[in-house]
Amino acid sequence: MTKFRQYWMFALAGTFIVSIYPLYMGFRVVYDMITQGTVFQEDYPKYIIPYTPISLAVIAAVILMPVFFRYAKEAALLSASAVSLGVFFCSELLLESKVIVTSEVTSTLESWQMYMCIAFLPSEAYGERTQRAVDILIGEYSPTFKLHFYFISVVLIISILNCLYGFAQVIRDKRHTRLKALIVQSVCSLLFLGLCILACFTAFFRNGEIIVSAVSAILMSLFFVLFGVTAGVCAGSFLLGKKKGLSIVLPTIISSLVTLLMYIAEMCLLSGRLYRFGVGFLFDGIPGIVLAPIDIFIIAMAGCITAVITHILNKPQGKTQS
Repeated sequence: MTKFRQYWMFALAGTFIVSIYPLYMGFRVVYDMITQGTVFQEDYPKYIIPYTPISLAVIAAVILMPVFFRYAKEAALLSASAVSLGVFFCSELLLESKVIVTSEVTSTLESWQMYMCIAFLPSEAYGERTQRAVDILIGEYSPTFKLHFYFISVVLIISILNCLYGFAQVIRDKRHTRLKALIVQSVCSLLFLGLCILACFTAFFRNGEIIVSAVSAILMSLFFVLFGVTAGVCAGSFLLGKKKGLSIVLPTIISSLVTLLMYIAEMCLLSGRLYRFGVGFLFDGIPGIVLAPIDIFIIAMAGCITAVITHILNKPQGKTQS
């Protein structure tokens, strides 16, 4: 058995193991829909969206890894990413539109997810809205609330596949030029995934107020920074050895831009507002742009950390294995 095949079997087994809970949640929902025609409120697994579709997407790409390396060759990761994102959005939209949740009102999973989000968000964020809970459950809402789910999902899928396919490339072709970058990328991806899981069970300890506690503020700040760094380092892993403008500056810009997009997604979720990490000039929104100075600092911090990491990764290594 070749080392590549051993790695592929190990990656496949590992992916299935870490996906047990999301797959179980998806199985429960599908089973309830088949046997009962609906999912009752008390049986609804809150975070089936987006983690079950993410798991299905990654598993599909890992299963097809030998096929992509054989036929797509250098474009294996690109092909796997395209298929994986296709699986994600197809399964996500299928669940949202076909799964029915029953409480006092029967609604699609999409409507129910919006209701669950608003139920645990600060009332100030919806002070200008007139929707009642029943309006949300029958579909009178803006689907833009899902943007933050989609951003997180895309970054997670691409960064995880970059690691899995990148290490496979190292083993298969014995090219070690990206090895250190892949190790750093793996650490970033695992840390970010860990924060996502922590958020699932704690929602970072938010208490329904627009001004969050110090612990919540720290965790949310870390989440935003790590989100940007994960995306930036992923981009930087493909640009090693290029000119400084490409290998360092471009990943830095991508990191800050991705972090900014996550803030915009949060604004959509909070009806044009943002969580505040405290009171005073540093934490108050700047008129016209909503972002507070601390938010701009977090966006810049994601870029700066990415710049430092990519600078270190692009330092000459002397004798390089090939």
